[in-house]
Amino acid sequence: MFNKVIVSEDFDSINIAVVQALEALCIPQIQYAKYCDDTYLKIKKAQAENDPFELLITDLSYKADHRESTLNSGEELIAAVKKIQPNIKTIIYSIEDKSYRIKSLFDTLGIDGYILKGRNSIPELQKAIQSIYTSDEKILSSELSHVLKDKSLLEIETYDIELLKLLSEGLIQEEIAIQFKNSGIVPNGSSSIEKRIGKLKIYFKANNNVHLVAMAKDLGLV
Repeated sequence: MFNKVIVSEDFDSINIAVVQALEALCIPQIQYAKYCDDTYLKIKKAQAENDPFELLITDLSYKADHRESTLNSGEELIAAVKKIQPNIKTIIYSIEDKSYRIKSLFDTLGIDGYILKGRNSIPELQKAIQSIYTSDEKILSSELSHVLKDKSLLEIETYDIELLKLLSEGLIQEEIAIQFKNSGIVPNGSSSIEKRIGKLKIYFKANNNVHLVAMAKDLGLV
């Protein structure tokens, strides 16, 4: 089992519950922090002292307060930590359930597990920790098991996401074309954008643009 684990979570009640779950697994060294910056500094210090943390468990979202922070999300925290300790195991423990965002965390940050917070999530978190310790398998909450298998999420490009984002902001095709031209995004002709929107509607089986945007939001694309 892991010997040294750090938990990053801004709510005391959740921090306590996660720490108790780790103690039940007989993990000898457990630390926690309420801010991403503090978590990062603890990990950096442990690394410098040749006594690194083996596992980071972090939330995705942190409530802003009076304190200025350099790292403001679990995503930013993991990205920063991976630069100084690429081999650290990482689990995200969050209420965020948007499929595309979750998949992108596995693809871009190489996280090892994603557990959805809920009434019975602590036992699932414990199982995830045990599985990640013994294997390289990527672990997901049972209700999110489809995320890494959803082929529709594999074929969405950055261009599509930007297009959907502008549609969600209420821009019409001509306005999107101007935005794309100003940003150097191609293709940026109105007809090309119209065709792309048509393909997206077919792809997601959306009845119209409003339905398309709603589906994109459900997936966490925008």
